[in-house]
Amino acid sequence: MLFNSFEFLLYFPIVTALFFFLPHRFRWQLLLAASCFFYMFFKPEYILILAFTIVVDYYAGILIEEAKTAKQKKYYLLISLIANIGVLAVFKYYNFINENITGVASLFGWKNHIPALTMLLPIGLSFHTFQAMSYTLEISRGNYKAERHFGIYALYVMFYPQLVAGPIERPQNVLHQFHEKKSFDYSRVVDGLRMMLWGMFKKIVIADNLTTYTDGVYNNLHVQTSIAIVVAIFFFAFQIYCDFSAYTDIARGAARVMGYELVKNFNYPFRSRNVTDFWRRWHMSLTTWFNDYLFTPVVISNRGSIKFGIVFALMVTFSLSGLWHGAAWTYVGFGVMHGFATSYEFLTKKWRNRLSKKVNPFIYSRVSQVLTFLFVCYTWIFFRANTMADAFYVLKRIPGFFTEIANWSVTRTKPIFDGSLPKLGLIYCGVFILLLETLHYLDNKYDVFNKLRNQNIVLRWSVYYSLMIIMIFFASSTAHRFIYFQF
Repeated sequence: MLFNSFEFLLYFPIVTALFFFLPHRFRWQLLLAASCFFYMFFKPEYILILAFTIVVDYYAGILIEEAKTAKQKKYYLLISLIANIGVLAVFKYYNFINENITGVASLFGWKNHIPALTMLLPIGLSFHTFQAMSYTLEISRGNYKAERHFGIYALYVMFYPQLVAGPIERPQNVLHQFHEKKSFDYSRVVDGLRMMLWGMFKKIVIADNLTTYTDGVYNNLHVQTSIAIVVAIFFFAFQIYCDFSAYTDIARGAARVMGYELVKNFNYPFRSRNVTDFWRRWHMSLTTWFNDYLFTPVVISNRGSIKFGIVFALMVTFSLSGLWHGAAWTYVGFGVMHGFATSYEFLTKKWRNRLSKKVNPFIYSRVSQVLTFLFVCYTWIFFRANTMADAFYVLKRIPGFFTEIANWSVTRTKPIFDGSLPKLGLIYCGVFILLLETLHYLDNKYDVFNKLRNQNIVLRWSVYYSLMIIMIFFASSTAHRFIYFQF
């Protein structure tokens, strides 16, 4: 198992106290040891996977920088990429590929004798693999010098606050910070702790309570009413946002306390006016990774029309992005739908711009936001469903929502939610979603989170204690693992 939210709260202050107690020259060793222990708490032997890729990429980076010819540089880069993608292929995609080979073979009456592998997926494998690949890719492009300090490079890959679920960093942003001497700064520490508190609130109070409901629906679809299913579709949107952004807040906050700045990963994604804008606001470190290392090279390599090249690159990028999330066709379907949506937006951009000038700007923006949110919720059905069959079953049940609402408004006798679903928790979820969106609106318009730091101590601590009291009384009875740990 891996640290849950409460165990992390015990681990983090111990490491941080030792960090400020030790002289600067020993701090990287402390953080590297803490990161190794943090990762080994899940499955100790899997540290060898990280060790393998770290050694390969460390020496590959130096060899790429010192290469005399472009051919040598590409050769060393290829070794690095094969090592990293190979680890992903074996641990994350081997069984998926093997199962599909078996399915295709059975169509022709053949048997697949390749055995399946029984093994756990290493925590956060996709995250630290992509971060490691960005290092050698940036060196090969001449954007960064190879890191000669092996321990510092290992820390870049393994830095424990963001090791298992990002954000996915670039060497330009993080590596130099591990060389810099960090001093205790009260205001910075408070900022970091405030960010962690908000992250904990989103995870423990909102995400985990929503998870109890959505799991109850998606794991027992055939006994649910259409109303319960539709509510679960919308609840999952806020669940995954609060869960994933909570981890990012905790990671960035923990790093900031010690003086390290990690990149921002979310920017009010539910305010997006189109799907392209959504991906500029959601999981931004992954979006920019795919844009820089996959989308742009595919577009540049295209020898046909520019429009075809961009559409082709969008479909390839989003299909692989979906597969990045998980070894299942449901994730591929999720990615393909976003590929079609962004392609449509690219091809119709001029027409939509003309339309926006003919409609009231406020109405156009609000309608665009609602339609974007509905589309994203629709695609997340495939993201959350256990199988493709379950996803299509959910889609089939959606029209029944309106019939059940109409019937219930007349008779009010048949229960609209399955008896196993917590009614009071359902109300809490609705209230907390409303609270979340209200705070997001106020922060986006008045920058309330930053202004809070300048308020008097009574107001500040009243807010902090209120959040902590709510966490104590309204925390989910079941602690759920962060969703993105499985990726």
